[in-house]
Amino acid sequence: MASHKHESGLPPLPPLVPGVTPIVVLPEESSAPKRVPMPRRGLGTRGQNIRLLTNHLQVRMPNSDNFFYQYSVKISYEDGHPVEVKGIGRKVLDKVLETYGGSELHGKQFAYDGEKTLFSLGPLVGNSELQGKQFECTVVLEDQRSNRSGGDGSPSGGSPGHGDKKRLKRPARSKIYKVNLSYAAMIPLKAITDALRGQETEQFQDAVRVLDIILRQNAARTGCLLVRQCFFRDHLRNFVDIGGGVLGCRGFHSSFRATQGGLSLNMDVSTTTIVQPGPLLNFLVANQNVRHPQYIDWTKAKRTLRNLRISAQPTNMEYKITGLSDKSCRHQTFELRQKNSQGEYEGVEITVYDYFLKHRNIDLRDSADFPCVNVGKPKRPVYIPVELCSLVSLQRYTKALSGSQRTSLVENSRQKPRDRMAALTEALNTSNYGSDPLLRSSGIAINNQFLGIEGRVLTAPKLRVGNGEDLIPQRGRWNFNKKTLLDAIKLERWAILNFSARVDMDSLKRDLVKCGQNKGMRVNYPLGVFFESSQDRSYPAEKRVDMMLENVQSELREPPQLLLCILSDRKNSDIYGPLKKKCLVDLGVVTQCIAPKRLNDQYLTNVLLKINAKLDGLNSKLAVEAAESIPLVSGVPTLIIGMDVSHGSPGRADIPSIAAVVSSRRWPSISCYRAAVRTQSPKLEIIDGLFKPVAGTNKDEGMVRELLYDFHDSSSGAKPEHIIIFRDGVSESQFSQVLNKELDKFKEACKYLQEDYCPKFTLIVAQKNHHTRFFLHNSPDNVPPGTVIDNTICHPRNNDFFMCAQAGMIGTSRPTHYHVLHDEIGFAADDLQELVHSLSYVYQRSTTAISVVSPIYYAHLAAAQVGQFIKLDEFSETSSSQGGDITTAGNIQVPQLPPLKANVRNSMFFC
Repeated sequence: MASHKHESGLPPLPPLVPGVTPIVVLPEESSAPKRVPMPRRGLGTRGQNIRLLTNHLQVRMPNSDNFFYQYSVKISYEDGHPVEVKGIGRKVLDKVLETYGGSELHGKQFAYDGEKTLFSLGPLVGNSELQGKQFECTVVLEDQRSNRSGGDGSPSGGSPGHGDKKRLKRPARSKIYKVNLSYAAMIPLKAITDALRGQETEQFQDAVRVLDIILRQNAARTGCLLVRQCFFRDHLRNFVDIGGGVLGCRGFHSSFRATQGGLSLNMDVSTTTIVQPGPLLNFLVANQNVRHPQYIDWTKAKRTLRNLRISAQPTNMEYKITGLSDKSCRHQTFELRQKNSQGEYEGVEITVYDYFLKHRNIDLRDSADFPCVNVGKPKRPVYIPVELCSLVSLQRYTKALSGSQRTSLVENSRQKPRDRMAALTEALNTSNYGSDPLLRSSGIAINNQFLGIEGRVLTAPKLRVGNGEDLIPQRGRWNFNKKTLLDAIKLERWAILNFSARVDMDSLKRDLVKCGQNKGMRVNYPLGVFFESSQDRSYPAEKRVDMMLENVQSELREPPQLLLCILSDRKNSDIYGPLKKKCLVDLGVVTQCIAPKRLNDQYLTNVLLKINAKLDGLNSKLAVEAAESIPLVSGVPTLIIGMDVSHGSPGRADIPSIAAVVSSRRWPSISCYRAAVRTQSPKLEIIDGLFKPVAGTNKDEGMVRELLYDFHDSSSGAKPEHIIIFRDGVSESQFSQVLNKELDKFKEACKYLQEDYCPKFTLIVAQKNHHTRFFLHNSPDNVPPGTVIDNTICHPRNNDFFMCAQAGMIGTSRPTHYHVLHDEIGFAADDLQELVHSLSYVYQRSTTAISVVSPIYYAHLAAAQVGQFIKLDEFSETSSSQGGDITTAGNIQVPQLPPLKANVRNSMFFC
């Protein structure tokens, strides 16, 4: 452990004494004004200048005082019932424009968001007659396809279901809609130009929202699938089969951004997943990976199909699936209303099968014994045999993807920079934004050439490795050929667990010992190799793990330093979670899981890098870190934090989120970390476990206190005076919460420990989920690692920059967008950008620079690994039976994660 003293003038953190709480002072309620993102203090200058292209288009704004008028939209049926069918609104409003556009609306164009809001440039009628008033009209839509039942209560007026006598008078092929527009607000177009001068207000966000809605409407009218600001066209070349009845669909993203260079339109390639269009039975066979429809699990199918749209034969009408029938087509009955000999309607009980055979002359050979699709309502079901149903195109698949599906989607989504630029150019030409009537009438013009910008390439930091040698990365990469690890551990007591994997064990042991020797690690031969018996493989994962570890404990007299676990399935092993939990929580033993396809020096070196880091070794560090010369970090006790939140899969609102906070230790090192992990309410992005005072006591069970004490204990008694927080996973709309809630929790936790303890904070948000990309002029290659941009396309006021720290080997490099929200420490632009760049080189798991600072990546790993401790499919059941280990958030009980054993708690077990 590094020994480094610093005279701070501040009293040290009091030592931890079991059963004694040293500080009892509670912070007073803060009356400080609400924090906002800090302004930019200056631009960076270091690095070699480079000319780049970016996927932004310059937008020319008019110099006018025009206003967008906002209206609330209400659409109802003729009988006054509100329209709840999604997708019908655009057709109705298009009909309003067609019917009334040239008369009452005087040729005015409008932008409709597809739901309840509409915008026009100036008032829709006259000068301002709609302000405070309402405009009502009625339109008739012909040949509408919806999930509402037809003339006899059945789809298309013919398929079986329960009748609705009130609808008999209405022609099945037309519907009357009432539209009500009421004035809501005025949004000045000038708000955008004000924001470009650094005077951003809420009205700027509203004005840009109007422009984004115009783009969405433009795409909707060409038949695109809309996913927020991403648009997907129904074209065969955009689709790729990723298995399981799911297609990857390539489209494009388009949104307006305020930048230093003015308003810009950001266009990018985007990918989503859709269900395979075509026969419904074919989709279910593929989705469930069964050989024949007779093996379909219909309970699972009911969950998968809900809310998907189908077209029904022979009428080709479209409906939304609401469920499945309880009985098979052959036995499911309904009441068919028919005229008797007296001309009166009476109900006749008939099966779906008989109805189609006798009244439609359709012999249901393939689905007579399967459930029917229900497209009606719970109290008025409408049944269609599954063999007559086909899924319509461009429907999002929102369920969680399997490992193989994710891999296939990623591989098929990658595009080299030149291919990506070509795809964007084609999307720009296809979109034809210049012809949009509302944009043109607003005086907004979009350039059709991608923007040229200036970037800088920072020099790669020098690394210190074993024997005091320095190593200079080349193009963001380095290796340990003829080099040794900086601080190599001795792996003396370890064992191998083989969970049914086919591996040459003699070669593995021999090569691992030899590779370790070459890298400066003393690796003994393992104490034992434990094989899983063939009969144990049939047991559940938890039992398989328990039996294997009982065998290990009976054979080894003392706990080993490490268990090397060989799994047969690298991506989806159900052994992984139970194994990690058992070893870290119950045994206090670090594990390394592998699933090797082939054993070579590079693979084994990567394994040893992870093992060395987990067992308190260090593979490399920055040369400036070793020389203690990092500005504002090495000379002042500095704690570096990485924070991330991991959420459950889509559609699982019962699965808690996992919040992870990792922190640096052994200051002045910035390469060693430990993690604190907590569960919290599902889908909650803001971390609520940072500061947790226990009611009625003087205890704080929050993560910040835990990390402050570890820094104190591991850094020769130093107390952090500077705390640098890197936050991942939040959008710009959540910046205020991070600034005013999470940062407050850090400050409260510090004051709770000691009333006058007020370290300086710097808070930086890192975003990977954005659509800005950079390209070299006249080159097919990615931008070089270390590329940084803090001008032109960055925010006109706030302190942000883009950085590509990694070498993009596959596809197009995605820069990380860093937002410096708060900086009490006072970093110069160059010093902060150099620190961020350097933190991409201290990731102990690999010999490449990574795309985001290491503490954020570690937080992501810690959240993902600890989240595997509990089998999430059984979370609801678990939460109801755990008694005291439950936190209640709203109506959801959140089970708490079990604590790790003391001897692994401060390790880089997540590495």
